[in-house]
Amino acid sequence: MRWAGFEDDAPDLAALVRELLRRDGIDQAFLATVRGDEAPRIHPVYVGIVDGRLYTFASGVKRADLEQDGRYALHPHQDEAVPHEAALRGRARAVDDAAARDAVAGTWSFTPGAEFGLFELDIETAVVGRRDSADEWPPRYTSWHASD
Repeated sequence: MRWAGFEDDAPDLAALVRELLRRDGIDQAFLATVRGDEAPRIHPVYVGIVDGRLYTFASGVKRADLEQDGRYALHPHQDEAVPHEAALRGRARAVDDAAARDAVAGTWSFTPGAEFGLFELDIETAVVGRRDSADEWPPRYTSWHASD
């Protein structure tokens, strides 16, 4: 499901995930990918929500993972003072349309070179753990699953 569908189905969860992605004024998170039965790989990435779709640019092994397998998990960075957490899981799809790439790249904080592939991150599940302080444990979890 696209980001806009997630927002429509679970507006409060989507709003919190959006806030967590943008903690430092730029959308960023850790992106975990897999390829076949290899061990997961985790890298920091920039993400962006453009026209109701969640995107990332990826290069190198991260790009190869997304092109060959597509499964991902996205985890926003945590703030020690208010350590809410979130995880999105789903499948990435390569975006090959030049006009779409240009539109998304125009919103980015850097100019992605040709080595970067553009991927839309479809969302299958979201989990949010709310904590009002670092001392609060366990988090209060809420989950969402895309409908078929």
